[in-house]
Amino acid sequence: MSKIERFEDIQAWQNARKAVSSIYEITKTGPFSKDFSLKDQIIRASISIPSNIAEGFSRRSNKEFIQFLFIAKSSASEVQTQLYLALDQKYITKNQFDEIYKEHEIISKQISKFITYLKGTC
Repeated sequence: MSKIERFEDIQAWQNARKAVSSIYEITKTGPFSKDFSLKDQIIRASISIPSNIAEGFSRRSNKEFIQFLFIAKSSASEVQTQLYLALDQKYITKNQFDEIYKEHEIISKQISKFITYLKGTC
């Protein structure tokens, strides 16, 4: 693993940032844009992922960082659940669902690997 000096160096943060754009894209038009409750919830959960990675990094303690990474990972699962709900309501297509779900699955796995790495350094 290359040296991480800033939270922007973390691959999971980079991918989570991109995933936020995917969420904004699918929620800004059509019926999804009018379901204010689900739209707000999925956007907030999506934003929570890179935000918690960054916040945890700034704590400068691996133990605290790990706690924030678990929150970020939980938010990724929350987004995945909300994608199911959006699919059920026909707000998104199956292709959109598959693509964005997979983005969050990759992010979740990256976070898990990072947690494992950090636990080994504690």
